[in-house]
This record gives sequence, C-alpha cells and structure tokens, in this order.
Amino acid sequence: MGRKRTVHLNLPVRMKARVRPSGVYYYYFDGQREHPLGKDLVLAVKKWADLESTEAHRQAIAPITFRQVAELYLKKVVPTKAPRTQKDNLGELKFLYKFFDNPPAPLDGIEPKHIAQYRDWRKVTRSTQEIALLSHIWNWAREQGHTKLPNPCVGVARNRSKGRDVYIEDALFQKVYDLADQPTRDAMDLAHLVGQRPGDCLSFMESDIVNGALLVEQGKTGKKLRVRIEGKLKEVLDRIAERKAKLDASPVLLTASGKPSRRAKPIRATSLLIDETGSRLTYDQLDSRFGKARKAAGIKPREFQFRDLRAKAATEVEEADGIERATKLLGHADQKMTRKYVRNRLGVLVNPTK
Repeated sequence: MGRKRTVHLNLPVRMKARVRPSGVYYYYFDGQREHPLGKDLVLAVKKWADLESTEAHRQAIAPITFRQVAELYLKKVVPTKAPRTQKDNLGELKFLYKFFDNPPAPLDGIEPKHIAQYRDWRKVTRSTQEIALLSHIWNWAREQGHTKLPNPCVGVARNRSKGRDVYIEDALFQKVYDLADQPTRDAMDLAHLVGQRPGDCLSFMESDIVNGALLVEQGKTGKKLRVRIEGKLKEVLDRIAERKAKLDASPVLLTASGKPSRRAKPIRATSLLIDETGSRLTYDQLDSRFGKARKAAGIKPREFQFRDLRAKAATEVEEADGIERATKLLGHADQKMTRKYVRNRLGVLVNPTK
C-alpha cells in the first residue's frame, strides 16, 4: 500500500504534482510510468479524466503479470546476489517464463495447482530450484505491495532426487590429480583441505591469510570461519606462494609449458588460485581444466565432480573427529545439513565384537 499524501491533497487518484523552479508540473501515474499533464491545473485534470476513461488506461492498470514482477526482481534483487547465483537465476527464469508467460499469467492468478502443474511439466529435479526462485520472487512481491495473496509455492511437493551419494576415493582423486595442470591441482588440494565450495575457494585472496589462519566468508550463506594453516594445508599454500614468487621473478611471461610468451607480462593477481600467467583462475577455467583432466583419466562426469571434494572433506573429518568438527569446517548451522554431505557409500566404520 502506498503512503498517504501529506501535500496536494486536492489532486485525484494517480495524479501527482512536482514543484520545479519554473513552477508546479502535474503528472499522471498509470502504475508503471508517469505521463506529463502540464502546468495548468484545470487542463491537467481534464487530461487526467481522459486517461482514466480510455482503453489505454484500462490496459495500463491491468493486473501485474508474473513476468513484470520477475523483471523488477531481476533488476533490483538479483544483482545483490553472488555471481554464480545470478547466473543460476537467469537460467531458472527462462523455464519459468516458458510456463508462466505463455500467455502472460497475472501474478494474483497463480495458485498452488499451477505450481504443481509446473512441477509435473518440468519433471526434472532442477525444477525444485526454479520453484524456490518463484517463491522468493513472490515473497519479495508481497513486500513491495504487488500482491496481497499468500505464497502459492507453500505446501506443494517438489521433484526430489536422492542426491549424490558419492565418496571420492583417494585413488580416484589421484588419477585426476596426476593428469591435471598445476592451477587445477592447487584448486583440488585447497577444496579438499578446507572443505569449501568451488566458488569460495576461487575467491580466496592473499589477504585472507591472517595470524596463521585462512579466513573464509562463504558466498552462499555469508558464514565466516577460520581454518588453521598447518599440516598439508600449509604445504599447499607454501607451494602456491613459491609458484607466485617464480612468476614475479621471471622477466617475461611464460606459457603453460614454461616457454617464453610473446604477450606482455600482466600484473599478477593477488588471488590464491591463479593460472600460469598469474591471472586469477575463474570458475569456467577451473571447470574446463578439471573436465579435461577427468576425461584424460578415463573417468565419467557422474563419477567425479569438483563439488564432490566438499563431501569428501566432510566424510573424512566426520569419520576421524566426529560430526561436530565436520559441521564447523563446512560452516553449517546444524549437523542435519552436514549429514547430507557425509557420504556413507562405504558404510559406517565399526569395531568387531571381539
């Protein structure tokens, strides 16, 4: 609901006045944009009356559609999210538009049965994330006053999958590791040792190393934690630092094979994970490099995905030190979420009776 007027109380609904240095100007607001009515109040009211009675006005104040709200959400909310989440939202909206914008669906016309129809139409488990986005858009639309109706996604069953139940054995890890380039090896080691998401590992900076700990701020949840730099993690970070020092000392830019490049030497990035030229390693680069190493090792994508390293870390820490430490490492609010990451494909390790 809009705020009550405190000035120009004599003006009719949807008519606004703006004071300028040259005088007062009147406008007609159709719910989406303003139409200038001029400076003369009497003529402005006549134009207002014409707009109120025209077919154009009736179309202008037609019920807001899902696409209109989604585009507002895309403009105002999505840019505040993490880059990977923004990319996912754009892909999810494509499918939501196919169903709720063909023909355009009025926002207030969407009911729980339509959410169920969308679920059945999509069939795939990815629809769960798409419906979650629609739900978030709806809640935002309520806050903005675009609808007063309850969220139609509440209570509707989703297309659920069993989820990945894959534990990456050390031998499988080593197969890919041996055939990967050095930047990919650095990323694999870092992801395995700190148990964080790929995007969080790629965002680590040299400045995140403070007082013997690696500072982590998870992009998805904003959770902050510190990982002690000791043992194998210290070895990996020292190795990365040594590689960077060699890049800094080299008078020319080197290629991946170690040969001099004709390109100008760029300023080295301060990210922990960098490529052979010293530039920040991106998500797409890591995905491509890891995929090539996996293919060279003869391993299928469903058998080993980079994100499985987070589950590998959780499983190993849980088995060695218990679920509480695993929960802290992964930055989860409770142990229930951590248990989803712990892979029990091998079965729980127990002692014999004697």
